[in-house]
Amino acid sequence: MTRKKITFLIADIIAFIVLVALDQFTKFLAVANLKDKASFPIIRNVLELQYLENKGAAFGMLQNQKAFFILIAILILIIIIYVLALVPDDMKYNALHILLVMIGSGACGNMIDRFRTNYVVDFIYFKLINFPIFNVADIYVTVSTFILLFLFLFYYKENDFAFLSFKQQKKFREFK
Repeated sequence: MTRKKITFLIADIIAFIVLVALDQFTKFLAVANLKDKASFPIIRNVLELQYLENKGAAFGMLQNQKAFFILIAILILIIIIYVLALVPDDMKYNALHILLVMIGSGACGNMIDRFRTNYVVDFIYFKLINFPIFNVADIYVTVSTFILLFLFLFYYKENDFAFLSFKQQKKFREFK
């Protein structure tokens, strides 16, 4: 493993820790300042802070499936760690590093909530469009996934992900 690759992975770990901490801090603030209180308008009739304990997934689906959600989050984290370990230390993949770390941070942030409290703290509400209440971890996952999809469709080429192929890994090991 090259020095540059190690630096990338250390930066990934630091970013992951900072993002999870930021998510948990915002949820702490939501519990401390919003629980059992009326919603707090940021932009009247557009955006407000409103406390919600979500025992389901996005949009309240799959209520009370704690073990399932924790298992999925762990699986996502394992896949992300695996991919980050294999990503070449090329500048072309910087965005991939950032986006995967953000997705992993979001998955971990919500997993921590489910593990600790059996629910996820949601508190951001777009009242204007009556969008389901969400949190910072949800923003990480949703925005990063959309950007990643865009990059897959318009920036990266199929052979840019050859490093994930088991055949490529076998060739690489044989070459060593």
